[in-house]
Amino acid sequence: MAGTAGSAGATGQLVATGGGGRRPQTLSIIGCGKVGRTLGRLWHNNRTFVLLDILNRSTASAQQASAFIGAGSVAANYGGLRSADVYLIAAGDDQIAACCRALAASGKLQAGSIVFHCSGALSSLELAAAVEQGAAVASIHPIRSFAAPQQVAEHFDGTWCGSEGDAAALAVLGPAFSAIGAQLVEIRREQKTLYHAAAVFASNYQVTLIDVAQQAYVAAGIAPELALKLIEPLLSESAANAFRLGPAAALTGPIARGDLATVARQYEAVQEWQPQIAGLYQQFAALTADLAIRKKNGKP
Repeated sequence: MAGTAGSAGATGQLVATGGGGRRPQTLSIIGCGKVGRTLGRLWHNNRTFVLLDILNRSTASAQQASAFIGAGSVAANYGGLRSADVYLIAAGDDQIAACCRALAASGKLQAGSIVFHCSGALSSLELAAAVEQGAAVASIHPIRSFAAPQQVAEHFDGTWCGSEGDAAALAVLGPAFSAIGAQLVEIRREQKTLYHAAAVFASNYQVTLIDVAQQAYVAAGIAPELALKLIEPLLSESAANAFRLGPAAALTGPIARGDLATVARQYEAVQEWQPQIAGLYQQFAALTADLAIRKKNGKP
């Protein structure tokens, strides 16, 4: 039964039973999409948890998740879930709270149960319904793309994860994530949205900037495929230098040189081509000017 007397073992994989023995902790996954499948497979292969049930919107998708993981029974509904020590709600952000409420209403939770989600944008406060039933809650967000679960599962070692939540939950989940090669970084619950915005800047908006640069090259007469080839070394070398030296020290270009005449001409050219993108250029120019001052003053 979930929440039996005793505590997690040193690895977060075992709990004491009433008879004095020890057994592996059990896990069920609700909303087992790409993230849930990846983590479930890693934990199953590493024998971190015993996977009990998978509950998805459709039986077919739950069966596919079970096949990918190599374990787990398909639950038809919340009532069909067996009592587990740990529940991962890996549904979309807009469904996490509703799934938690349904889980809480099912009567499966009790003091000692652990419920967590992996959203980057939402905190563990989304799991309030579980707390009302005595469960400990947390959010642990792997900072990477899960577009290809097979590939992520094969190269998960070293993945950073932002974590926050109840101490009792993290005492179990921390070792469980460490067991599959993750590195946890503690974040403040009240700053979870800003934390996620940082990831969006580093990932999604970088892709958008590549698209904008490609559009500008194409407007200047360069073929789209060739434009990407021109962008790739600039982006790769700039990123490598920023990670190695720090952003300020890695900054190059007209603003770093103080060539404001070139900046003005570029702004006018972009304004004539795409006024909306010119606004973006102007905003980045202002931020880059601040960065250039930090570089000049020797500040990181």
